[in-house]
Amino acid sequence: MVNDKMTKCENVFEIFSQICRVPRPSKHEERISQWLQDFAASHGIECVTDEAMNVIMRVPATPGYEDHEGIILQAHMDMVCEKNGDVVHDFMTDPIETYVDGEWLKAKGTTLGADNGIGISMALAAITDPELQHPAIECLFTVDEETGLTGAMKLQDGMLRHKRLINLDSEDDGQIFIGCAGGIDTLAKMHYTPISLCQPKGRSVSEAVCQRSGLSGEAGLIAIRLSVGGLLGGHSGDDINKGRANANQLIVWFLARIMPQTDLQLASINGGNLRNAIAREAEAVIAVPMAYKEQIRIEWNHFVAQMEGVFGEVEKDMRMELETCDMPDFFIPADKACRLIMALCECPHGMIAMSRDIPGLVETSTNLASIKMYEDTSLPCRESRRGVVEVNTSQRSSVESSKHHLKWVVEQALAMACDEVTHGDGYPGWAPNPHSQLLETVKKAYMDLYHSEPKVLAIHAGLECGLFLEKYPYLDMVSIGPQMYGVHSPQERLSIPSTERCYAWLCQVLKTL
Repeated sequence: MVNDKMTKCENVFEIFSQICRVPRPSKHEERISQWLQDFAASHGIECVTDEAMNVIMRVPATPGYEDHEGIILQAHMDMVCEKNGDVVHDFMTDPIETYVDGEWLKAKGTTLGADNGIGISMALAAITDPELQHPAIECLFTVDEETGLTGAMKLQDGMLRHKRLINLDSEDDGQIFIGCAGGIDTLAKMHYTPISLCQPKGRSVSEAVCQRSGLSGEAGLIAIRLSVGGLLGGHSGDDINKGRANANQLIVWFLARIMPQTDLQLASINGGNLRNAIAREAEAVIAVPMAYKEQIRIEWNHFVAQMEGVFGEVEKDMRMELETCDMPDFFIPADKACRLIMALCECPHGMIAMSRDIPGLVETSTNLASIKMYEDTSLPCRESRRGVVEVNTSQRSSVESSKHHLKWVVEQALAMACDEVTHGDGYPGWAPNPHSQLLETVKKAYMDLYHSEPKVLAIHAGLECGLFLEKYPYLDMVSIGPQMYGVHSPQERLSIPSTERCYAWLCQVLKTL
């Protein structure tokens, strides 16, 4: 993976190459936690872990830096596991296959995991560089940042010894982040009893639907699969204001359009994957009386043309397909299906407000992340079969009251159909400190290297820094990182030259603290 373009920080990329061979989905960080412990042992580095599997490495100051105040370098172990629909990959067992494309490092059909594997790599490269001068360093590597921030939440008091922290989880070249949004998840479930094709009275669903529609029962039903794919997706914080389509929304919009006209029966709807990723793919399977087949095809073509007009400039590879398929065995009851589609239509998605204090910063947003169907296995075998539709959303805001208001709006929308709506614990935002001493040191290091001033910003994505402040309120913190695009999607790519610049910047900071 290393070539002549990477020689300035060859060790960073070599460590990252090793990390890519270690499976590390969120909530399954056992192997990467152990790998880090083994790495520390092989280099004679002091290492401790806690009950959450967070790893802390400690290295002493180099000669001449013993009296300098120490620093914490922080990154998270887990990665977002997304892949293209036609890619066979098991994130629990398979390594990430990387390749170099010009000045970019990419993965073959999956997320790359540079978020935040490259942050770990830079920290490990720094503390194992025999020529780098630095004060005492603690490396804090946390678990489950992507799906719950539980590593940061469970970090015990007294684990950290220093008062300054550099978070290595940002994704923009030449930028220093000093604040982030807080967030909370809203999860909704709709329980239902599936309807079989054969009804108790001997009539098929086809006959019942056709009679209700005033059509001949001889026509029967036809099953149709609607699918959306090829979307950019991306990070629900960083990319939420970039005009990208949400596959869940597109499917729901079309279903809402044709439901009143066609007496459709909904068999399944699935889309999206992770709460912090914009949905790239979605599909639904429906059945309608045969007489409506041509009408739906025409409506779909019109809808596709309209969506291409709305999103075509951004979503160059958008695919929207309609095809007939085998008739499903079960359907969601029509009244529940109607309420579900209306609730999903009412559920907001996207940017809600821009910051009035920081130009260009998204203040508040929400993500209609995933819609999943599965069988309820909690019931005794003697009870009737039951299904569940689960809707996962996430809300973000740098204004705490706006975050909670938005979660209530989402709750009310989903409660139209769902009998169970719950919220996660959430996490606090990180209030900017423009008077940070660490910020001035990091800015000066950048200007000394590159003779230009870095941008100082807040970010709409969530970082663990707010949670660290709850336990260690004296911490002085900044966040930096190399340039990445497409994070949380298979389009994720890492800039090789930017990584070289960022690592040199980090080393300069450590030398000049």
